[in-house]
Amino acid sequence: MAARAPPGDAEAAALDELSQNFTYWVPSPANGSLSAAWYLKNQIHLFGVLLAILGNLVISISLNIQKYSHLRLAHQENPKPYFKSAPWWGGVVLMAAGEAGNFVAYGFAPITLIAPLGCMSVTGSALISVMFLKENLRASDILGMTLAFAGIYLLVNFAPNITQVISARTIQYYFVGWRFLVYVILEIIIFCILLYFHKRRGMKHIVILVTLVSLLASLTVISVKAVAGMITFSVTDKMQLTYPIFYIMFIIMIASCVFQVKFLNQATKLYNTTMVVPVNHIFFTTSAIIAGIIFYQEFLGAAFLTVLIYIFGCFLSFLGVVLVTRNRERDHLPQSYIDFGNIPGKQMLDKIQPDANGLSYGTMPDGSGSTKSPSGEKKEM
Repeated sequence: MAARAPPGDAEAAALDELSQNFTYWVPSPANGSLSAAWYLKNQIHLFGVLLAILGNLVISISLNIQKYSHLRLAHQENPKPYFKSAPWWGGVVLMAAGEAGNFVAYGFAPITLIAPLGCMSVTGSALISVMFLKENLRASDILGMTLAFAGIYLLVNFAPNITQVISARTIQYYFVGWRFLVYVILEIIIFCILLYFHKRRGMKHIVILVTLVSLLASLTVISVKAVAGMITFSVTDKMQLTYPIFYIMFIIMIASCVFQVKFLNQATKLYNTTMVVPVNHIFFTTSAIIAGIIFYQEFLGAAFLTVLIYIFGCFLSFLGVVLVTRNRERDHLPQSYIDFGNIPGKQMLDKIQPDANGLSYGTMPDGSGSTKSPSGEKKEM
């Protein structure tokens, strides 16, 4: 039997509990990759993976439902606000359900396994839009989905095989550890520098905005796993919600999510979605993996080849997301007419169709059928 830590030695007691919270799987010659023994040993991880995949698929469905709602309202003569549309609210409910699935998944599987599965929402959204919104299926979409699925296979197979029970004492030990303190100090310094260039110097580059999001995302995934893990441990074993660290992590989770949304909204206003989505996915996933490695030590004792294949799986999923989102908006450009119907104070009876072969520019808003020449003189058509 292992010797007990001396009474009063809180650090030794925490280390003893921490060592009991880790379970490593050392494969034997009889236990091959994805064998029956592998499934038996990784049931908890696979449950988390299943929740994350289903959650991301539900998110992709919700995005397409919301897109369908906007498209339907755009074709109505007198469209009502989108927040009064039942399909839009249905998409919001599904979005919440998908995010809840992702939240619970962090309580059962490592961050380094759950975070990269976010590519499922991107590839799933592209596939659903082809099936239900009749969008074009491009060769790059097929290649991107294939690479993303291959990357997911490698991630699930070669992610850290470590089962860690998240208790309040474990989080407290990690929270005051030197690794996390150094990591947080570096993050704060980088965040302040980028925020200075963004606010004071007016730099709006997408890399700056998405980096700000990813720095906050690292704190989000750490706190999400802590909160989800302590809730799971409270349900299955011993109540953990009475510890102050639970509420500290909960506040960090909410605050980091709010500021993430703020900077991400700024990025989507300045840049196309096809640019923001892949860059944000790559930065977010990389930041989450680093956070899982530093805070939860999820690659502790992992073999070099395992880490290398895992990184290659991440690369394949990143490449798949880039191919699926590349030039997607260009395939759905609006028709080349100018619609003055929504300009305050203007009543438009028809749409102006540019004439490339003449000096006239179509029907004017007064409906008189006259046009103006470039010199400003009014001419009858």
